Amino acid sequence: MSDDRDDVVRFRERLGLPGIIDVHTHFMPEKVLRKVWAYFDAVGPLTGMDWPIAYRHDEDERLALLRSFGVLRFTSMIYPHKAGMASWLNGWAADFAARVPDCLHTATFFPEEGVEKYVAEAVEAGARVFKSHIQVGSYDPNDPLLEPVWGLLAEAGIPVVTHCGSGPAPGTYTGPEPIGRLLARHPRLPLIVAHMGMPEYTEFLTLAETYQEVRLDTTMTFTDFAEGFTPFPVAEHGRLAALGDRILLGTDFPNIPYPYAHQLHALERLGLGDDWLRAVCHDNAKALFDR
Repeated sequence: MSDDRDDVVRFRERLGLPGIIDVHTHFMPEKVLRKVWAYFDAVGPLTGMDWPIAYRHDEDERLALLRSFGVLRFTSMIYPHKAGMASWLNGWAADFAARVPDCLHTATFFPEEGVEKYVAEAVEAGARVFKSHIQVGSYDPNDPLLEPVWGLLAEAGIPVVTHCGSGPAPGTYTGPEPIGRLLARHPRLPLIVAHMGMPEYTEFLTLAETYQEVRLDTTMTFTDFAEGFTPFPVAEHGRLAALGDRILLGTDFPNIPYPYAHQLHALERLGLGDDWLRAVCHDNAKALFDR
C-alpha cells in the first residue's frame, strides 16, 4: 500500500492541499462490515463483475491508511436494511466518533415508529452528517414517517448523504422522481446525492441546479470500474464545472475494487482544472461542515 499512499500524497502536494476531506467512507460494527464484504464477494460470480475489496483490513489499519493518505475528515457511513437497526447503529457511530475525532459524527434512520425521536437524539448528541440508503433500505423517502425527520434535518442544516440513484441496480424507490418530490417540500434540505446519482447523472445534476442545498459526491464515479458499466456522459462535463462548488469527494473506502488514488486521478483526468479539484477534494466539504 506504500505506492498508493505515495500516489495520494503526490496528488495533494501538487495541488497544495492541506489534506483531503472524504464524505463517503464506511466504518461500521465489524460483524456488519463483514456481511457487507461477503455481499461484494458474492456479487462477482452472480454478475460477472468482480468486486475485490482493496482495503480488507482491520479497523486500526484502515484508519492508519486514511490518515497516511492525508485524509483530514471522513465519515462512518452506516445504514440499516430493516427496522430496528438504525438506533443501534447510531449508538455505535457516536462511540466511534468519540474515540476517532477525525471522523465526522455520522447517523442514520429508517421509516419506523420512533424515528423522529432517535434522529432528534442523534442531532442533540452532535451528529454532523446522516446516511440514507434508499436502495438497500428499500423505502420511499416520502414515507410519512420520515416527514418530520427531513424537516428537522433541513432546519438544523445537517447534510444527508443519500444513495438515491438506481445504480448498481434499481430499487423500488430509487431514481430522481422520489427525491424531486421530497425536495419540492423541503427545498432547504442539505442533500448530498451519493455516486453523483449513478446512473441518472443528468437528472440529478438538474436537481442540484434547481436546489441550492443539493450537492453530489463523486463516490466511484469516473473510475475505470464505474465507466465500464455506467459511464458519465461527456456532454455533462460543462455542468460539472459549473457546479464545482457543490461537488464533494467521496470514495466508498474501504469497499472499493481499486486503489484509493485511482478515484483522485479519475477526477483529475476530467480536465476541469486544479481549482475545481481543490474545491472538490477539500474546500467544498470544509465550507459545508464548518458553517
